[in-house]
Amino acid sequence: MRDLENPDMLVPPATDAGTIPNLKFSFSDTHMQLNPGGWSREVTVRELPVATTLAGVNMALTPGGVRELHWHQQAEWSHMILGRARITAVDQDGRNFIADVGPGDLWYFPPGIPHSIQGLEEGCEFLLVFDDGNFSDLNTLSITDWFAHTPKDVLAANFGVPESAFAHITKKQRYIFQANVPGPIESQKVSDPYGTVPKTFTGCLRRNRS
Repeated sequence: MRDLENPDMLVPPATDAGTIPNLKFSFSDTHMQLNPGGWSREVTVRELPVATTLAGVNMALTPGGVRELHWHQQAEWSHMILGRARITAVDQDGRNFIADVGPGDLWYFPPGIPHSIQGLEEGCEFLLVFDDGNFSDLNTLSITDWFAHTPKDVLAANFGVPESAFAHITKKQRYIFQANVPGPIESQKVSDPYGTVPKTFTGCLRRNRS
């Protein structure tokens, strides 16, 4: 019941002219997309109209859960909150990148760089930030979506394998899916004629860590 004897409790501060737009929106109030392998939820201009230059995605992956290889027009940086993950990328010159990240670590992928994320033994949770408020994580270009809409003869020519190798590919993007926990990072590295990226995509906020 409102306290009618103390109207000051209902009056906004004198500095509030009623013209300031809402400057916060909780991830807890957003739609959560649940998948085998993890979940995601995002805040964009749809939920927070004032945020025209930033969009955020909160994502978690189970042990082995994969955010499949994908790319988008916006730059992406991430802060690891919990657990550990393995990230991979391929740059515009075909050079590979792979690294394991944990709490306090950061990564940055420039626009157009294909990348993937996979939860390690304990799973992981992280925050993604994009430099466009209209960004949506559900509107990125995923590798399975590209496979599903590309003729098999084109895929075969691109990867140098028979068309039969793509006989059982999924008909729609998988987005997040469950897989086995990957082995040691040394076992995941591949030999590439183009080499590895010259500069790392990861960083660290923690002190006293090499």
